[in-house]
Amino acid sequence: MTKMISALSLKEKLQQQPNIRVIDIRENYEFDICSFVKTNIPMYQVVDALKDVSKDEEIVLVCKSGARASALANILTTENKFNNILVLEGGITSWIEEVDNTLEKY
Repeated sequence: MTKMISALSLKEKLQQQPNIRVIDIRENYEFDICSFVKTNIPMYQVVDALKDVSKDEEIVLVCKSGARASALANILTTENKFNNILVLEGGITSWIEEVDNTLEKY
C-alpha cells in the first residue's frame, strides 16, 4: 500500500530535514515548466537511478497528480524492496494549490 504525504506535511518535513530525497518523476519538459525540488529523474529511469540507494532511506516521489508516483512507489516497494517510499498526495498540483501558488500550473 502506497504511503501518501500531503503538500503541507512535506513542506514541514523539508524545513526539518532539508536533505530528504525528493524526486520529481515527471518528464523533463514538465519539470522545466515548474518544480520545487532539484532532482528530476523521469519515471522510467528511477529504478536504475536508485539501485545504489539504501532501501531504508526515506524518498518522496512527485508527479503531476500523484498517479504516476503511486504506481512507481508500488514497483519500488514490491519488486525492489524499498521500505520508506512516500508519494506527494495530489502531486505538484496540490503543492501549487497549498504551498506555492507562484509556480506555473499546467
